[in-house]
Amino acid sequence: MIQAAPWRADKDGLWLDVRLTPRAGHDRLDGIKILSDGRAVLLARVRAVPEKGAANAALITLLAKVLSVGKSGISVHSGQTARVKRLRLAGDPEFLVKRLAAILTDCG
Repeated sequence: MIQAAPWRADKDGLWLDVRLTPRAGHDRLDGIKILSDGRAVLLARVRAVPEKGAANAALITLLAKVLSVGKSGISVHSGQTARVKRLRLAGDPEFLVKRLAAILTDCG
């Protein structure tokens, strides 16, 4: 069960907070973590290196794949060079929340 959600829905989609770990062994989502400041973030790992936007691009590709949405509907809004990022996911917020909740339930 998801106790704290790292997203905020609005009429056009979701705002999603992510903590990205580049240079990982696999591209995957690892669940939710509460940061020291109290924010909930989605934990994500990608194999790409954090150079020239490669890790951000890999994160967008991973999210598009697991959420079954187009890459063009996902963008990094803030934190381009930081580990903690805020992403914008365009689309039906109800669908996106259901997909994220289902995926995170499978993460444990």
